[in-house]
Amino acid sequence: MSGSPHSDRVPIRLTRRGRAVLVLFAAAVTLVILWLTVGTGALAGGRESHRGPTTAAETAAETVVVEPGDTLWGIASDADRGTDPRVVVQRIIDLNGLGGDPTVRPGQEIRLPAR
Repeated sequence: MSGSPHSDRVPIRLTRRGRAVLVLFAAAVTLVILWLTVGTGALAGGRESHRGPTTAAETAAETVVVEPGDTLWGIASDADRGTDPRVVVQRIIDLNGLGGDPTVRPGQEIRLPAR
C-alpha cells in the first residue's frame, strides 16, 4: 500500500480529438468575448458610423434637436408626412450614422433627409 490516497487513479489524458475540441471551444469563447466588448460595428469596419453624405440632397438636410419624449419614429413621421415612416427612419439612421445604436437622446441634433 502506497502513502498517497490518490495513487490508484489513472491520470487524465486528452486525445487528439479532445485537444481539438478544447482549442475550438477556447477560440469560440474568445470570439464571443471580443464581439461583446468591441461590438459588431467595429468588427465589420464600422462603415455605417463613418459614412458621410452621399448625395447633394442629403448634404442640404434640415437639422432638428431631439426633445424629451421624442422618438425616431415620431421625428420621421413629422419630417415627411407623405412617406412611409419606416423609410424615413432608415434614411435618418443612415444620414446620422446611427446604425449600431438607433436611439435618440434629448438635446441630440439629428439631420433630416431632404424631401
